[in-house]
Amino acid sequence: MRMVNAVLKQLVMLATFMLACTAQAAAGDALVIRIDSGIGPASAGFVLEGISKAEDEGYELLIIEMDTPGGLDSAMRDIIKAILASEVPVVSFVSPGGSRAASAGTYILYASHVAAMTPASNLGAATPVQIGGGSPQPPSFPEPETDEEDETEDEGDEAADAEDMPEDAMKAKMVNDAVAYIKGLAELRGRNEEWAERAVREAVSLTSSEALEQNVIDIVAEDIDDLLAQLDGFELEVDGETVTLATADLDVEYLEPDWRTRLLTIITDPSVAYLLMLAGIYGLLLEGYNPGAMVPGIVGAICLLLALFAFQVLPVNYAGLALILLGVMLMIAEGFAPSFGVLGLGGLAAFVFGSIILMDADVPGFGISQGLIGGIATAAGLLMLGMVYMLMRSRHRPVVSGAEGMIGHTAEALEDFDSDGAVFLDGERWHAVSTVPVKKGQKVQVIAVRGLIADVKPINH
Repeated sequence: MRMVNAVLKQLVMLATFMLACTAQAAAGDALVIRIDSGIGPASAGFVLEGISKAEDEGYELLIIEMDTPGGLDSAMRDIIKAILASEVPVVSFVSPGGSRAASAGTYILYASHVAAMTPASNLGAATPVQIGGGSPQPPSFPEPETDEEDETEDEGDEAADAEDMPEDAMKAKMVNDAVAYIKGLAELRGRNEEWAERAVREAVSLTSSEALEQNVIDIVAEDIDDLLAQLDGFELEVDGETVTLATADLDVEYLEPDWRTRLLTIITDPSVAYLLMLAGIYGLLLEGYNPGAMVPGIVGAICLLLALFAFQVLPVNYAGLALILLGVMLMIAEGFAPSFGVLGLGGLAAFVFGSIILMDADVPGFGISQGLIGGIATAAGLLMLGMVYMLMRSRHRPVVSGAEGMIGHTAEALEDFDSDGAVFLDGERWHAVSTVPVKKGQKVQVIAVRGLIADVKPINH
C-alpha cells in the first residue's frame, strides 16, 4: 500500500512539473496570427480564436500581422471588441513592407494596445461605405483667400461646415458614427484623434514614417524580431492594469488557421460564392429537366446552400441576385420557346448586370472579379448561340418520327397486287395502295401515309 502511495505521489509531482514547464514555455512565447485578406467573418473568427488561445495558454503577447484593404464593419467591430477585452497585450503590425491597413485595418490599429508598421507600408482611407446605396460626394476644394476673410471668419466657418455635410442622410449618419468610434479608440490609446477623424471624413492615408511622426502608431519595425526588441520595456494598460512588457527574449509561435477557418475563408470569397450559386442553380435546373439523375440535384442543392450561407455574411445586393436568376431562366427559356435570340440576349444582359452589382464593389476586398464575370457571361452567350444555331438547323431537317417520318422509306411487297395489297415496312405488315401493279418481293417506296394505309410506288419503275 505504501509503495502504491509513493508511486502516486511521484506521478502527481511529475504531472505538476510537466504542467509548470508547459506554462513556463507558453509564458515565454509571443503568439502571431496573420490577416492577409479582407476583414470578414473568417478573419474575425481567426482573431478571436487567437486571443482566446493567448489568454488560455498564458502567452505574453499576441501579434496580429496585417495586410488588408478593409472589409465588413460587423467583422471589424467583433475584432475590436475582442482586442479591447483581451487580457493579453495585442500588437497590430502592418507587415511585411508594401502592406497596408486600409479602412477597417486602420480602426483595428487604433484599437490595439500597440500599433506598429514596417517601412513602405501605409494606413488610412477609413471612410465607411454604405452597401448598395448613397452616391459618393464630390471632393470639396478650399476657396481662394480674400481680404474680407478675417471680417467674416465666423460666417465662413459656418458656411464651410454646412457645405461639408453630406447630402445623403444615411451616409451622414454612417460617417458621424465612424468618426465617433475611431475617436473613442484614439482617446483610449492616446493616439492622434484629429488625423483619425480626417481618415474617416476625407479618406486620407499615411506612410509608416508619417504615421509615427503624427502619433498615429507607436513603432516602425523592420520585422517581428525588431518589433520585439523595441517593445521591450513598453508600459501598457491591459485589462485595467499597467503592464511592463519584457519581450527581448520571447520565442515566436505562429498560429495557423484550422480547417473550419480555411473552409469559411474559401466559401466567403465573393468569387467562390458566386460560382457556388451558379452551380447550385444549374444543378437544380438539370435535375428538374432530367428527374432521377440525382447527381445534378444533390450537387446543386449543396452548392446552393453553401452559397446562401456565404451570402448571409457578405454584402449582397439582392436586386443583383434577382437579375442573375432572371437571366439564367431567360437563357434556358430560349431553348424551349425559340425567339431567335431575343429571350437569350435579354437573359444574358440581366445576368451580366446582376453579376456586376451582386457584391458591393465599394466594400474593400469583397468585389467579384470582372474577368470572372466576363468569362462566365461569354461562355453562357456561346452556349446560347450554339443552342439557337442547332434549333435553326433542326428546322431544315426531315421529320424522323411519326407518320411523316415514314415518307421515303423502302418497303417490300409481300404479294402480287394491282391496286392494293400487303407490304413489309419498318418491321411491320402494312396495307399498301399503288397506282401501278406490284410483284411479290418487289421494292416499293412510301410516298404518303393515310392512317393505317401507305401509298407506295415501285422503285425503278
